[in-house]
Amino acid sequence: MVGTLAARPLRRSLAQIQYVCAVPPGAAHGLVAAVYTQLERDFGMLAPPVALHSPAPGPLAACWLMLRETLVAAGRADRAAKEAVAAATSLANTCPYCISVHAATLDGLVTGDAAAAIAADRIESVAEPALRSIAAWARRTGRPGQAEAASRPFPADQRAELIGVAVTFQYLNRMVNVFLGESPLPDAVPARAGQVMMRLLGRLTRSAGRRAAGSRPSFELLPAAPLPPDMTWAQGSERVAGAFGRAVQAIEEAGVSAVPEAVRALVLAELTRWDGHPRGPSRAWAQDAVRGLALADQPAGRLALLTAFASYQVTSSDIDELRRHKLGDEALIALTSWSSLAAARTVGTWLAD
Repeated sequence: MVGTLAARPLRRSLAQIQYVCAVPPGAAHGLVAAVYTQLERDFGMLAPPVALHSPAPGPLAACWLMLRETLVAAGRADRAAKEAVAAATSLANTCPYCISVHAATLDGLVTGDAAAAIAADRIESVAEPALRSIAAWARRTGRPGQAEAASRPFPADQRAELIGVAVTFQYLNRMVNVFLGESPLPDAVPARAGQVMMRLLGRLTRSAGRRAAGSRPSFELLPAAPLPPDMTWAQGSERVAGAFGRAVQAIEEAGVSAVPEAVRALVLAELTRWDGHPRGPSRAWAQDAVRGLALADQPAGRLALLTAFASYQVTSSDIDELRRHKLGDEALIALTSWSSLAAARTVGTWLAD
């Protein structure tokens, strides 16, 4: 009953995705259909943050693998700890959509008002010490030196999973900030009904997660690939390492095909100088950074930089300018996916030993 009440309007919430046209469930085939089937089965709904990738099947499968094998799959860390990391990382990245979803999921996994406290950035008021420490760590993961190994509030055997959740949401928050609004609920849902719907959403994702927790990894979605050297933190978990190896290869391949080499070089160079703080508050920094690119590459360079460093600053004019350069939905997802993962991988290096 819960699934029926919540899943129907949430399926319609694919219409909230902006700038690209998500593949409708009835039109999905091949890899997209396989991911959609697993997504509804294992996460409880056709979640728009994953489905927005559907114009680009490789990044779609990559996003789902990272999310499934870190957050949903059973492991050493429990689901409450993982959801706390997801919500607190989203808080650090100012991603209201993901904060709402994962606070709602966490709410039924813990007692008291811990989920509400995390969502409201009152982590210090979380009563349970272990959860409070984990959430505070995740809140700091976007700053080098702030979440180093010495201050990790969890055992070493949970490192791969919880760093994996943090890196996944460093990626996902950027994509959501670009392609979705602030709420996971359709605009037509009244405020009072929205509170009920969020509770139903939390129950739906929790119950689906319990059913999927002990299942085998979904490695069949993408070909095997080695774990990149910058992701040694994932080596403690076969399923986390396998997911990230496959995901990185899929997104890198998409990036090579859609993102000009000069743009990729510029983003990577800027990431080596990044201190974790968002750029801004104006957008002048992005315009200054792309001046050295060929004129035809500047729109792609600007969007790639904004996605990596200040995803909340992306506007419709950035997308429109790329459309004038004949960039289709698949290439747009490939570009933003590559840039989001490049930034997330950088954060991952700060969290490694």
